[in-house]
Amino acid sequence: MSIVVTGATGHLGKHVVEGLLEKVPADQVTAVVRDEAKAADLAARGVRIAVADYDAPETLDGVFSAGDKVLLISSSAVGKDRVAQHKAVLDAARAAGVALLAYTSAPGSLTAALADDHRATEAAVLESGVPYTLLRNGWYNENYTENLAPVLEHGAVVQAAGEGRISTASRADYAAAAVAVLTGEGHENATYELGGDTAFDFTEYAAAVSRASGKEIVYNAVPAETYKGILTGAGVPEPFAAILAGVDESIAKGELLITSGDLSRLAGRPTTPITESIEAALKG
Repeated sequence: MSIVVTGATGHLGKHVVEGLLEKVPADQVTAVVRDEAKAADLAARGVRIAVADYDAPETLDGVFSAGDKVLLISSSAVGKDRVAQHKAVLDAARAAGVALLAYTSAPGSLTAALADDHRATEAAVLESGVPYTLLRNGWYNENYTENLAPVLEHGAVVQAAGEGRISTASRADYAAAAVAVLTGEGHENATYELGGDTAFDFTEYAAAVSRASGKEIVYNAVPAETYKGILTGAGVPEPFAAILAGVDESIAKGELLITSGDLSRLAGRPTTPITESIEAALKG
């Protein structure tokens, strides 16, 4: 039996594998990667490496075994058929007879276009008959704190989120929840709505950046179309810019305000406040 993590060298996957290695022997963890070289450090620590590609279903043959627990980390390939990519993993997992397939989805309240692929994947998971856990991850702290340079340069946080509040948490927090599911019991056919303990709006976010940086930062709320234009002007591909603008519209409606408490319960600790992530990003 193995715990199998797809996208294991990605931003979230790396945190999950590290968390697993604190809980189980390395030879019980399988890291599924596209580029074996990127997983050399994991291989050196005794993790099994499987090279496979969501876009090449045949490469998934033999990756899963009966009784495995699998974390399907959603594809980040904007512009591709992500549902087909996810179904390739699901089909291989079902054929192998895995014990559990956990999927990193999006909050059930989210109506933005970003959620469409997740809802379609969830439907395929339920239809498959494979025991499942839906990890409906909210937005990451890092989605904001990894992009502080232009905020500091221009003295402004620019979003199309109005006065909406959002419950973010760190990637490490979401990874801890996934690790709890993969190493624990009683999570079959469960759905968890995951978000941070502490919500904020972007006026508060700008104020937090001000305090941490010592620079005056304001929040400029703009219409979604204006925000999309700003993003494309900065080099963000138009389809992805449209997705980000759509997410901001959902934030304005309160759709990323998660109050379930599921994330901190699964992680076994409070989630990371945005203020802490801002301070860590500025120190880094």
